[in-house]
Order: sequence, then structure tokens, then C-alpha cells
Amino acid sequence: MSILQKKSQFDSSNLVYFIFRWRKLFLVVGLITAIGSAIISLLIPNQYSASVIMFPTSTNAISKALLTQTATAKQDILEFGEEEQAEQMLQVLHSNEIRQKVIQKFNLLEHYKINPNAKNKLAKLYSKYDDNFSFRRTQYMAVEIRVTDKDPQLAADMANYIANLYDTIKNNLQKQRAEKAYQIVKEEYDALLEDIMQKKRILDSLSLKGVQNYERQTERLYEGLAREIGKGNTPAILAIQRQLDTLAKYGPTYATISQEIENNLKKLADLKAKLSEAKVDAISFLPQKFVVDYAYKPEKKSFPPRTIIVIVSTFSALFLLLIILLLHDLYKSFKEKEQKQA
Repeated sequence: MSILQKKSQFDSSNLVYFIFRWRKLFLVVGLITAIGSAIISLLIPNQYSASVIMFPTSTNAISKALLTQTATAKQDILEFGEEEQAEQMLQVLHSNEIRQKVIQKFNLLEHYKINPNAKNKLAKLYSKYDDNFSFRRTQYMAVEIRVTDKDPQLAADMANYIANLYDTIKNNLQKQRAEKAYQIVKEEYDALLEDIMQKKRILDSLSLKGVQNYERQTERLYEGLAREIGKGNTPAILAIQRQLDTLAKYGPTYATISQEIENNLKKLADLKAKLSEAKVDAISFLPQKFVVDYAYKPEKKSFPPRTIIVIVSTFSALFLLLIILLLHDLYKSFKEKEQKQA
């Protein structure tokens, strides 16, 4: 057996002997600490935790999920969101708007017994809120809302309220942009439609002057002119020539405006499709989550863990007592050694 092993055995036996020598004191302190910590733990009110588990959706724009025809742009309305959507969900859940609505809905200032006239009442309230409300991402990319309160039913109600409130907050955030986008597209659509109507009014005025289909009219008039020249019909030739002069004067304008109307009608069709999509996004409501488990009234408390409190307190007190006694014994030995040397 090595010297180190002998020393270890010797130290261990000395420690056991030391504890045995003070066994009565250890027993008394242990019992007092256990009883005291048990009484204190019983004075701590029970806390209950309720949680909601939900997945974010992958779809933000309703129009892309329901109205878009192209396969590349279309999104699956039933697809679960991934890490990015889960982080966005957490950001919304941590928002001040949700916190304020929960505080007002359940009158948490009174519930937490915070003096409404205190200068730092909001700091205390927000600190209590942060202690009792937690939001985290699970390993499966879901998000957990956990609420802890002394009232188990209230804890469940608040967790479910936040889950339902998420849809409202998320949709309101998106609608602010969607309504603005709809307004922009509508203004562009109305302006283009008005431009087409104005150009059609110009064509109507040219039609009254005899210009209706520039290319076909010109072709037929030249055919008629050739026939009348062959017949030597001077009055008819002059009448046709007047019509050709009118076409020469207004025909290019008619042709240009007709082409512009045709091009604008194609643009108008595209804008109409965009307008329909923007309108759906602006006025429609779509759930922004998949709830796996709603919160229910918990039957088992989550805090305080009284057994753990008693065990940890007792062992901590005994360990502290051991340190104090060892120091006391060391100090006593040191003093005795000094007296002998003196």
C-alpha cells in the first residue's frame, strides 16, 4: 500500500471519527434545519405551470397560398414553419403589445399585489411577468408558451389567451403592409383604367370623323379608288380621295392609340390579378399557427419542490457545521501547539 493511500485512509478515518465525536450536535442541527426548512417551504405558496405547444405556419401571404397559379411561387397552406418562422413567432410572443394586453386582460397589477401608486410599479410588474411567462423553441421547431401562477386555472387561461392573441397580433402586423400594398396597386390599376377610357374616348371622336379601322379602311378605299378611276367616275373619285385625306390626317393617331390601348389592356389584366391578391391579403384572416396542445388546468404544482428544499437545506447546514467545527478544531490545535512551544 502506497503512502498516498495510507494518508487517504488515515484522513478518511479521522473525518469519520471527527463526525462521530460531534454526532449529537450534527443530529440536533440536522433536525432543526430539516424542521425549519420544511416549515418555511410550507409557507411558500404553490405555483402551477400550464403550457401551450404550437407550430408556426410557413405561409405569410394568403394570396400566395390560395390564389397564385405558378408552382414556384405557390406555398403550401398546411406546411409547418421552420427555424426562421419559429424565431419570428418567439419575437412576436416577446413583444410589448402582447405583454400589455395580457396585463390589462387579467389585471396583473392587482393580481400580483403591486402597489399601483408605487414609483417603480411597472418595473416590478414587468419583472414578475418575466418570471412567470416564458417562451421557448423546442427541439422539434415548435414553440412552447409556459405560464406559472398560484391559480392553476388562471395559468391555463393566460397561456391559451396568449396563443389565441398571437394570431391577432401577427395578422395585424401583416395587414399594415398588405393594406398599403393594396392601396398602391389599386391606385395604379385605377390610373391605368382611366388612361384606357380616355384613349377610347379619343378613338370614339375619331370614329365620328370616319376613322374606324385605319389599315382595313385604307386598303378598301384604294381598291375602290382604282375601280372608280377605271370607270372614270370623277365624283366618286373625289369622294374617295376626301376619305383618304381624312385617314391620312387621323389614321396614324388612331393606329397608335389602338396599339397603346391593346398594350394597356394586357397590363390591366396583370394588375387586376395583383389587385385581387392584394385585396385578399388586406381583408382576409388566416390562422398563423398550428396548436398541438392547448393548456389545461394543472393538477400538480411545479413549485416549490419541498422535499428538495428540505434535503438541500439540511445537507447545506450540516456541511457548513462541519467546516466550522473543523476550523474550530484546527484553531484549537494551533493554540495548544503555541502554548507548548511557549
